[in-house]
Amino acid sequence: MFSRKTKSTIDSLIGSTTRIEGDLHFKGGLRIDGRIRGNVIADTESLSMLVISEQAVIDGEVRAAHIVVNGVINGPVFSTELLELQPKAKISGDVHYKTLEMLSGALVSGKLTHDLAQEPATLKLAASNA
Repeated sequence: MFSRKTKSTIDSLIGSTTRIEGDLHFKGGLRIDGRIRGNVIADTESLSMLVISEQAVIDGEVRAAHIVVNGVINGPVFSTELLELQPKAKISGDVHYKTLEMLSGALVSGKLTHDLAQEPATLKLAASNA
């Protein structure tokens, strides 16, 4: 029914004792268990998956194709494919998504906006000059 074309493997891990100050850019799959004060942005040229675990905290903007959240995000979230909000997810910021899966217990303090990949093309008929 839903086509899930996003990458499902994790290439990198940010451990629970790691703290990053500054923006983080990545390709492929990334799991965050630590704390990041800065933006977390996936490469738009390739499929991406971001997993934010229960102990993770991100203070900044988050952008990726497939995002799984079970931790805390303080900032806007942009998911171009699937956004999964697990029971302990807490987002303080506006959320933009194509497909949303939200489990009981997840909390969003902000505006939810459904972004369509592309609006359907409008069919225009040319008038006949006969």
